[in-house]
Formats: sequence, structure tokens, C-alpha cells
Amino acid sequence: MNRLQELGGRIESREARIGVVGLGYVGLPLVVEFARAGYRVTGFELDAEKVRMLSAGHSYIEDVPASDVAKYRASGHLSATTDFGVLAAMDVINVCVPTPLTKTKDPDVSYIVRAVEDIRKRLRAGQLVILGSTTYPGTTHELFVPMLEATGLQVGVDFCVAFAPERIDPANKVWHVRAVPKVVGGETPLCNELATKVFEKIFDTVVPVSSSQSAEMVKLLENTFRAINIGLANEVALMCDKLGLDVWEVIEAASTKPYGFMKFLPGPGLGGHCIPVDPTYLAWKMKALNFTARFIELATEINGHMPEYVASKIAGLLNEDRLPVNGSNILVLGVAYKPDVSDMRESPALDVIRLLLQKGGRVTYHDPHVLELNLDGATLKSVDLSDDVLSTADLVVIVTNHSAIDYRRVVAKAQRIYDTRNATKDVREAREKIRKL
Repeated sequence: MNRLQELGGRIESREARIGVVGLGYVGLPLVVEFARAGYRVTGFELDAEKVRMLSAGHSYIEDVPASDVAKYRASGHLSATTDFGVLAAMDVINVCVPTPLTKTKDPDVSYIVRAVEDIRKRLRAGQLVILGSTTYPGTTHELFVPMLEATGLQVGVDFCVAFAPERIDPANKVWHVRAVPKVVGGETPLCNELATKVFEKIFDTVVPVSSSQSAEMVKLLENTFRAINIGLANEVALMCDKLGLDVWEVIEAASTKPYGFMKFLPGPGLGGHCIPVDPTYLAWKMKALNFTARFIELATEINGHMPEYVASKIAGLLNEDRLPVNGSNILVLGVAYKPDVSDMRESPALDVIRLLLQKGGRVTYHDPHVLELNLDGATLKSVDLSDDVLSTADLVVIVTNHSAIDYRRVVAKAQRIYDTRNATKDVREAREKIRKL
């Protein structure tokens, strides 16, 4: 029996040691799920403060209860370290590091490269390495595998490699980690078999595909589909504004059709670690093959201009009452990229605030999940949402519709409201105060 066959048995018996590189919104939930399934899991993280918190039984991710961290830490199933030398003891290594874009909108795979280098130094026969970071098609096969095979070990013979994209939706109370089917694409049939065997222990459904490239494309298709349809919804919002129609009414009515229509909503722009970034990865890859991804480019253009549209609408609303943006008190509600999270990555709220500040607006913000933010070197702090703060603002702009905010009180106290999320849809009082996207 060779080392990889032994690994299959260790996975089945839950004796395999699991490692997760990167303990952010993707990595930490994965660590907890493996620990819940009875595996001994070690998380690897450069941020010493995160390791300290986990070692003390605390959590810094909203979707991961501290009670789970403390429970599995106490049982010996969960540990965290900044010592990447411990990778040598792992049987299965999951890589869950960021994959942002550079300033020139090219894929930044430097985090992946660093992780692979850390793994390569300790790679041994009988290990399974799984990349979960979203990236362009071909990354696993063209970058990941050659770096590991430079050790002299052969993929599919000595060690295995697979790509299994993350499908985390922060703050989703219905589709938790285990319930979302896990797509897996191995470099060889054996790699696929072992990776499938691992994830069957923590996911209700595993969906094997024929290759790592197919699995990479699956992830990009999912988020490109969302980005393009959100772009359509945003363009419909612009059309409805020109036509004097309520885009929210139009979309709600269209969504009553029981087939052939899927509801997507407009907003002030795209945010988060996936939707604004992933389609650009695919467009970049296709450009290298002399193929222009026209849908992606158009949707990116429409979505990217939404913060400017919001800022211009704000200026227009103030102007109706002879108020300039310059010197007006503007209160922004919500700066996280989506409701009920603290994640601000690519948040359109930051662009909206930046544009209003450039026009001379006196901008403050309230966000129950983001108590402080840094914008172009300046530190802004969330203000208390008091009656006085609401009533003295010349305009209240709802950018992120957190559920903790009492929108009925916002409508009652604010002088003017610009609602980019239809958060005030159920508030009937003082409708004349409210303008919507």
C-alpha cells in the first residue's frame, strides 16, 4: 500500500491531520467544520493577533460562534499557529488565501505563491494539497502543480492536488457552510477521489468535476452570472429613473413570474471579495487568449459607475432645496459591502463617501458592524444613530441596509432620505422625505 492509499484510509478513519492556510472568512469556517467532523485541524495564519484570539477561544468572524472555537480548542481538535513549519505534519492542506486584483486590474496571485512556497519546503509523499482561493482557470495546473513538482515529487503518484472553490456567503442564515454543495476538481482521478473523500465528511453534497480547470471555471461562472445580472438590474434602475418609474416596483412585479425570471436587485455598486473581482479574473485570462469578454466588460462598466450616479443623485436632491453638497451634513447609513457583516472589501460606500468629500460634503457615517474605517489616510468613526444626529443631517443616505437599523425611526427623524437599497419599503409615513435609487 503506497502513501496516498494510506492517506485515503486515514481520511476515512478521521486520523488524517488537516491544515488550513489562511484564517479569514473562508478558512476559519472550514477549520471549524473539520473540527466538528472529528478531525484534528491546524490553522496557519500570518496575523499573530488572529492566532492569539483563536488560541484563547475567541472568534473574529461573525458567522463563526466563539463557543465553537472554544469547544474545539478545548477538545484538542482545533489549533492555530504562525509557525508554517508545522505544515510538514499535515496530511491534507487547504489553501484559503486572498486573491485580489492589482492596481492595473491584473490577478494578484502573490498570496497563493507564498502559500505554495511554504508548502513546497515541507512537501512529502502522501500529502493532499487543495487550493480553495478563487483564481483564473489554469492557476492550479499551470502555477500550483509545477511549483510543487519542483521538489522532485510527482502529482498523482507521490502527492495529490485539487481545486475546490469556496462558496461562502457571509451572514447567510439559510445556506450555511455544510449545506452548500462543494465542487471538487482534481489534477488526476486519484486526486479527485481523495479530495472528494475529504469534503464528503464536512459537506452534505460533493460535486466532482473532470479537472481543476473546470472547477476554477465553475466558481468564475457563478460570480460572473451574478455580476452581469446585477449590472442589468442597475441599468434598469437608470432606465426607470429616466422614465419616472419605480424600479423596485417593476422588479417585484416581474419576480412574480414563476419561470424564466430570477430576481436581482440594483444598488450603489458592487462590493465584497468575490463579485467585483472574479469576473475580472476571467476577462483577464480570456484577453490573453485574444478573446474579449464583452458581457463582463459592460457589466463591470455599469456597476463601477454606480457610486458616481449615487453621488450625482445626492447632489441633485440637495439642489432641489437650494442646498449645495459643499457644506451640507450628509449621514451615510452602512459602509460594509453587504447587510449584517463588517467586511468592507470593495464596498461601494467608500467610493460614495470619497466622492461626497471631494465635493465638500461634511460626511459622517453610522454602521453597527464597522466602528472605525480608514479612508485615504483619514480615520472616520461610526457616530451614534441618535435622534439629534438624524434630524440635523441635511440628507441621510442608506447605502447598506443592516437589519439592526430602525428605518421607521430614520424616516420619522430625518429631513431627507436617499435610499439606495429599498430599506424603507415597509415604512408608509412621511413618504415625501424619501427618494430611491
